[in-house]
Amino acid sequence: MTALFACDEPATWRSVYEKYWDVVEAKTKDRKPGKLLKLEKWYQEELATLISSRSDKHITLSELVKLMEWKLTRGKFRPRLQQLVASNSEDTVEKCSRKAFSLLPDVWAAITELSSLKGVGPATASAVLAAGAPELAAFMSDEAMESVPGLKPIQYTTKHYALYLDKMTARSEKLNKVDPQQDWTPQKLEMCLWAMTIDTRQHLQLLNDADVKGTNKQETSDPDTDQRPAKKLKTV
Repeated sequence: MTALFACDEPATWRSVYEKYWDVVEAKTKDRKPGKLLKLEKWYQEELATLISSRSDKHITLSELVKLMEWKLTRGKFRPRLQQLVASNSEDTVEKCSRKAFSLLPDVWAAITELSSLKGVGPATASAVLAAGAPELAAFMSDEAMESVPGLKPIQYTTKHYALYLDKMTARSEKLNKVDPQQDWTPQKLEMCLWAMTIDTRQHLQLLNDADVKGTNKQETSDPDTDQRPAKKLKTV
């Protein structure tokens, strides 16, 4: 599944991106009918618009709770996280997220700030930032990280997220250099990698026509520059 990440052809990435919602809809069938599709539309479109429309970008408690619901429906279900996130106060969530967005483009500082909230670790923090600043951050999904060479085993730490985001940013920049539309962002790449992984894992066969070519074999096989064990966080 690392072949797509190493692909240099924007047309290939775009063919996957154009099937994104088809994959979401197909995956929805293995959960409560329509739930994932509804939450995905809310996260990718409505929440992103809401955050960006605010002069001082921030997220509300209800939005954070719903974001966690989206995250747990899209990936691994961890009910305890939903309870922890809901235990934060409205004022704390707004102040913390407002400060986090003000710290950008220092993504690492923003991740650290958001991780001070109960139930929020680097992965959830990355989801908040990716919704409001997709050009700077990408959601730290298991599916996307598994698709990026050199990131296994997955660790839910700020250090591991830094490795992941560096690679996603570099790849989006390379694609923008050869794509006239120049609309690739780290978060858009996450969506593509997630869709490709789900399509492959669940044998959906929706992306069979996405011929992954233009692959840089050397880049695919490059090991991570630093795979020393990092202390795992309790929340993700």
